[in-house]
Amino acid sequence: MPTLATIAVFIPTMFFISITPGMCMTLAMTLGLKVGLRRTLWMMLGEVFGVALVAVLSVMGAATIMLNYPTLFMWFKWIGGLYLMYLGCKMFWASRRVSFGSDDSLVISRGALISQGFVTAIANPKGWAFMLSILPPFIDASREITFQLLVLVGIIMLSEFICLLIYATGGKGLKTLLNKGNNIRWMNGISGALLIGVGLWLALS
Repeated sequence: MPTLATIAVFIPTMFFISITPGMCMTLAMTLGLKVGLRRTLWMMLGEVFGVALVAVLSVMGAATIMLNYPTLFMWFKWIGGLYLMYLGCKMFWASRRVSFGSDDSLVISRGALISQGFVTAIANPKGWAFMLSILPPFIDASREITFQLLVLVGIIMLSEFICLLIYATGGKGLKTLLNKGNNIRWMNGISGALLIGVGLWLALS
């Protein structure tokens, strides 16, 4: 188990990192805007477990393998980015077809939402950089590493979920605001453009 002092420092550090705008938080806001908070929870599930995997692999040194095979990591980022851009284009073009007064929401399956969150989390270079630089110093080599890692990863998952919830709620609020003016086309267009931006961000980062 990590010491109470370590936990007291790690919690605000991790929350500050999580709340910083990034690909995952932008994705949460975008989906909160488009599909609502309830369905966005499925994306959050994939993202939280993706971040947990990145944290564990960072401590285990598996990230070194990815650094030794940068081409593999690059292809993975491009595939994930292109998939998000594809969904963004579908949302954007839906904005041209939908009529005012109706909500022609893009139907995204639970599996697709989970995979979006998971892929975005594990293909995010920022996430790897933070975990590789910040997490290891909080691990005490003189103590049992397994329990320390479980506690720290649990804190990471909770912090990520809370921050995703904050961003997704903001997206839901924006959706409500747009609906008041019967601007479903604007909502679809904004959602699509944001998702395309996240996809480009992921692919080119």
